[in-house]
Amino acid sequence: MNFSVIKALLKKDFSLFLQNRFYMLMTIVGLVFYIIIFFIMPNKVDEQLKAGIYAPVMPPAFSILVADPASSLTSYASLEEAKAAVENGDSQVAIVLPADIMQTWASGGKPEVEIYYASSAPIELRDAVISLVKELSYIQTGQSLTFDTNEQVMGQDMLGEQIPMRNRMVPLLAIFILMMEILSLASLIAEENEQGTARALLVTPMTVPELFAAKGIIGVGMALGQVVLFMLLVGGFNSQPLITLGVLLLGSLMVTGLGFLLASLTKSLMSVTAWGMLLFIILAIPGMGIMFPGLISSWAKVIPSYYLTDTVNRVVNYGADLSVVGGNLLILVGFTAVIVTAGIVVLRRRYQ
Repeated sequence: MNFSVIKALLKKDFSLFLQNRFYMLMTIVGLVFYIIIFFIMPNKVDEQLKAGIYAPVMPPAFSILVADPASSLTSYASLEEAKAAVENGDSQVAIVLPADIMQTWASGGKPEVEIYYASSAPIELRDAVISLVKELSYIQTGQSLTFDTNEQVMGQDMLGEQIPMRNRMVPLLAIFILMMEILSLASLIAEENEQGTARALLVTPMTVPELFAAKGIIGVGMALGQVVLFMLLVGGFNSQPLITLGVLLLGSLMVTGLGFLLASLTKSLMSVTAWGMLLFIILAIPGMGIMFPGLISSWAKVIPSYYLTDTVNRVVNYGADLSVVGGNLLILVGFTAVIVTAGIVVLRRRYQ
């Protein structure tokens, strides 16, 4: 393999990238935009439940909780005020007790309690509020629970370890940066195919392995360089830097292989953009699951980017070591090997 030929190809490809103003601008603006998004997002997490209650006649058990300075339960003077607090975001939930609640309890009946949730309230919060109302009802009516509870946490217990939204965004923004290079590399190859540059180069003493080596270096180099810069600026290497760098390298190799595949399956720059955006959306799905836990189910594991974003999340945000993310890395290596091999094989046929 002639390294002087590879060096010349790298200069040519980099020059073509600079001439493609759209993808060059998208690359630069995108990187700056992602960094700005990270730093303007809240860097603290509020784990306190903000709840409100309205009751024409407040039961003593509820009054004690409202009067407790350590409690975040706020009493409202009217139903409209309680509902407005939820709509305005001042409260996550509003509990409304009926006026005859004490008489209903005294007669052995079941009062109807209304609960208003904010649209963003997770299911876990709704379950917790219902449990709170039930527990206060038991206390008020003098009835005690006749069974014990045995609680177990399946997987990693995140209680007390919640992280700010901007930290949860890091894996998603990292995959955004990597995925942009799929479009950049695919557009570069597609432009060469349209102009006949690739076939003309193959007439020269240059070999196909040298052509792919140059394309691979430019693809991995641009993807890895940008995502490493981003991670340095947002503190992504503060925990387990070698593991983080390794998974980002695998991610760069994977998007390079995807760039090869995209370029081989499309015939123009317009089709690269159209199919590339669809691929962009699919690969971003696992990252959305990290930002909003519970949104994505286990089917997302069939998407290769899942093992990239999940590993980055575990290492960067929770300090996971190799024993925790080793399985993810092995699967990611397998996906990457298959994608890169398929990309080279398919694109090589396109050149022939």
